[in-house]
Amino acid sequence: MNIAIYLYDNAEILDFSGPFEVFSTASRICEGGAPFNVFLVGETGETVSARAGFSVNPDYGFYNHPPIDLLMVVGGVHHAELKKPQMLEWIRTSSASAKMTVSVCTGAFILAAAGILTDQKVTTHWEDIPELKQQFPELNVVSDQRWVQEGSVVTSAGITAGIDMSLSLVSLLHSQALAEKTARQMDFVWNP
Repeated sequence: MNIAIYLYDNAEILDFSGPFEVFSTASRICEGGAPFNVFLVGETGETVSARAGFSVNPDYGFYNHPPIDLLMVVGGVHHAELKKPQMLEWIRTSSASAKMTVSVCTGAFILAAAGILTDQKVTTHWEDIPELKQQFPELNVVSDQRWVQEGSVVTSAGITAGIDMSLSLVSLLHSQALAEKTARQMDFVWNP
């Protein structure tokens, strides 16, 4: 399964590195072959400056990545992203062909702006819940869940909740045993 994590300037570091670690660890320790191929996608494929100036080199740009089975959009300082029609169109197109679309933290704003989140139950970082409700009043925004799944769309609360959500996705897409083994390998106390 190809898992694409979309990165942009000022993306929250743990929003992408935590899930990346979950899927890459699961693939490394899985007996019988790697179930996940996780990669980073930036708009151009050029270096992205994440939060605190952390430089990240995406594996691909919008036009040269492998087919995407699961699209993950991470959070961070996302306001400039909401004003990029080309990026929003890429999110829409990629989501339409993917089996699942997920967000971590304020990545929910990007999915809502792209029209992926419409009226379903969603979540985001606790600090951004009022803003998400204000900007997208049609959404059923909840504050008491680490992640929310509505069909093929999953949204997580802030930052480390993306790790919990990713372990849940390993369980859903492969097995509970692999998710538990991955959490143990990462020395992470999973909050399923």
